[in-house]
Amino acid sequence: MSTPPAPLRVALVNGSFEEPAVIDYEILPDASQTQAPKRVPGWLTTASDHMVELWHSGFLGVPSAEGAQFAELNANEVSTLYQDLPTTPGTTLYWRLYHRGRLGEDTMALDIGAPGSTVEQRRFSDGNNAWGHYTGTYVVPPGQTLTRFAFRSISAAGGNRGIGNFLDGIFFGTAPHVVLDKAAIPAGPLEVGDVLTYRITARNEGGGTAEALVVTDTIPPGTSYLPGSLRIVDGPGTGPKTDAPGDDQASWDPAANRVVFRLGTGASATDGGSLPNTETLPGGTTAEYRVVIDRAAGGRLISNTATAGYENRLGDTPEELTATSNEAVTEVAPAADLSVTKAADATTVTVGQTVTYRITVRNTGPNPATGVRVTDPLPEGLVFLSAEGDGSYDPDTGHWSVGELAVGATAALVLRAKATRPGPVRNTATVTGNETDPDPSGNTDSTTVCVTPAPACCDPCADGRGSAGAR
Repeated sequence: MSTPPAPLRVALVNGSFEEPAVIDYEILPDASQTQAPKRVPGWLTTASDHMVELWHSGFLGVPSAEGAQFAELNANEVSTLYQDLPTTPGTTLYWRLYHRGRLGEDTMALDIGAPGSTVEQRRFSDGNNAWGHYTGTYVVPPGQTLTRFAFRSISAAGGNRGIGNFLDGIFFGTAPHVVLDKAAIPAGPLEVGDVLTYRITARNEGGGTAEALVVTDTIPPGTSYLPGSLRIVDGPGTGPKTDAPGDDQASWDPAANRVVFRLGTGASATDGGSLPNTETLPGGTTAEYRVVIDRAAGGRLISNTATAGYENRLGDTPEELTATSNEAVTEVAPAADLSVTKAADATTVTVGQTVTYRITVRNTGPNPATGVRVTDPLPEGLVFLSAEGDGSYDPDTGHWSVGELAVGATAALVLRAKATRPGPVRNTATVTGNETDPDPSGNTDSTTVCVTPAPACCDPCADGRGSAGAR
């Protein structure tokens, strides 16, 4: 089931009564008493003295149900304990609580509704031997933009107005709602061979905790995963992670070509953890990995989204939810793999003879090449005679201008020169273009011709360099 659009987030403040910390027990002013140096955040009471009673776990032998503290509904008098929360009509709100008697069986009511017109939802009666745990839902009616969540004392064993109805682990609010943000770093445009970092941030904009949170990201076409790059940047479990499944919170799955992050508090090598809402963890949790841009991505846009699966466990049974990130788009500059080959028609000529060179340029892509140019100046000992073929050759600079070259296309030039002195003559051609070359290893080629005095003598080339096609 997909996550619906997030309603206005609803979540109680201080639901487990952990603030302020008390040693054994204290009766403290409620949240309305802003002048008090120490008061109970979030909670208000209808008691005339505005006092709330907090207990520390274990005081008088009573353990807390959740955390280190709990509250007693009746402090000095029978009262109602409540919070008023902004709500969106039509939203389903979840509630859960622990209730326990103090001296015997105590009874309280849960009232929910607009302030001044709340409706009793349920009554709870529990003895003093164990905590009772209860859950339920409430749908905000039309027009109700402020909702009161209240506990009202009905009766308490012993008859003492200041005793009765322990409360703990209270939640009232919206379901978890995970929002994924995906970033590609750097922003681009990038080139073939560059390293691209994908960073995914998961924030819980809902009310309840997102449980079993797992983020999955398929490596986009045109890139290759960079081994050892899994990392949790922020949030629970921060640090680098191993690639192997079953070893850490994150793993690389080569068969499915994807990375998997198990995020949140309590996450393990097999299970996702818990992500509280942004009231508790504003920045959420962030993970990242890296890819290398492949040659096939030249001149394209690389698009990538991440997905998350998690559970809403506020109800009686877990509800599976999903989230999808924004699309991270990276522009990759065009790439053209150019290569040049150069050969001479003869490996040995005499002074005065013509040396004929054949130069070929090829573009193996992935994109068309523009501005293709070969630098091929004639060395000393050769005098330019003629050039013919594709493009134009300038004998003064030695530049052969090819221009555009389609993927898979070739361009050829025949260059003739007169040998003017004996000795080995080495000639080199180098090709360049406007686009990134993903493999520059073939961008240069050389050949050597031995020039001898007439009639023929190879002594000037006795160093062994007189072979055509030498590289």
